[in-house]
Amino acid sequence: MQLPNHGANPQNVYHQLGLNMPEKVYDFSENVNSAGPPPFVEARWRTFYPLIQRYPDPDGEPFLSKVAAFHAVPKDSILLGNGASELFSVLVRRYSNKRVIIVHPTFSEYERTLTAAGAEIVPIIVEDIVHYTLPMEHLKREMVNADALYICTPNNPTGVLPKKEELLELISHGAKVNCELVIDEAFIDWVDEAYSLIQYVAENPHLIVVRSMTKMYAIPGLRLGYLVANPVVVTELKYILPHWNLNAFALVIGTGCLDERTYCKQAIAYAKNQRQSLQSYLQEHGCQVTNSVTNYVCFALPKNQQADTFFTYCLSKGVVLRHTKNFMGLNGEWFRIGIKDIVAMTYLQNCLQAWFNFIQQKSSTSIDGDMNTDLSYYSTGI
Repeated sequence: MQLPNHGANPQNVYHQLGLNMPEKVYDFSENVNSAGPPPFVEARWRTFYPLIQRYPDPDGEPFLSKVAAFHAVPKDSILLGNGASELFSVLVRRYSNKRVIIVHPTFSEYERTLTAAGAEIVPIIVEDIVHYTLPMEHLKREMVNADALYICTPNNPTGVLPKKEELLELISHGAKVNCELVIDEAFIDWVDEAYSLIQYVAENPHLIVVRSMTKMYAIPGLRLGYLVANPVVVTELKYILPHWNLNAFALVIGTGCLDERTYCKQAIAYAKNQRQSLQSYLQEHGCQVTNSVTNYVCFALPKNQQADTFFTYCLSKGVVLRHTKNFMGLNGEWFRIGIKDIVAMTYLQNCLQAWFNFIQQKSSTSIDGDMNTDLSYYSTGI
């Protein structure tokens, strides 16, 4: 059974599996800020209405200037996009029919868009999923004959933050062997801007950093992202984008979001508290858990527990987890859980506890007919 390749839109998961969708569903498959957009968005919403009558600024102002000031970089080194996904779709034109390394497991859109552009994909799988240690020597060898290397930091779906010194080492190596680095920092604002590589773009023309406004600021419906690169690269990519590719609401709201320092600190603190609590709970029940630093947790059940049955069991209870069947190296054995509000997190833990209780009872007693029936109900062969 082919499952959707992305989180969110839980109705698609139920439809693909032929399951009835419960009336109440908690969607942990997407990982945007559970607090919702910053309060100013709703408070000032009526003031944004007149923008609908005018064309947006063709250069992306006032957001362009705000991003430049936020990162202390020139405006001509910034390219704005209708979400980071649009930027990745444009980037692949740069690597059409070229050789590109992708470090797995990672965001599936890299390979999908690159393959569509005719790029030759070189997959390198990280073996240590829990710590997500980059295979440095392997990467360096492959970079000699590659045109680009894609790395997600912090990684999606594991949430692990690669060591900054190792990323800088790869950037330095890329300069020597003429291999560009595309760094996806969609979740870096859940850690600290000090870990961002944007500050190194000016002295490394082969470095491209992509950012998303979706995750931290909870505005996926607006579609807003940007990349920072050498001005020559930005100019080349900008010619590919359509005129007015960003709507006026996104430009104004995005500008306001970058002022929300207190909002971000509170979101990070809440996510950290909930993440650590959930990680500890899962480890206590024998699960493997990654060292995530983001607003999501990635884990695998103990070896004797069936991942597909567990996934369907959670769906039956209205809990939608992010499957990993389309993540190379995880192959459906791991799950990603986005951090949500207290009500949802409490419901999740009750669901998980019921599962672990069931497994414990199953392993400590002989399985009677009823238990066999219960288990077969959740088996779908996905």
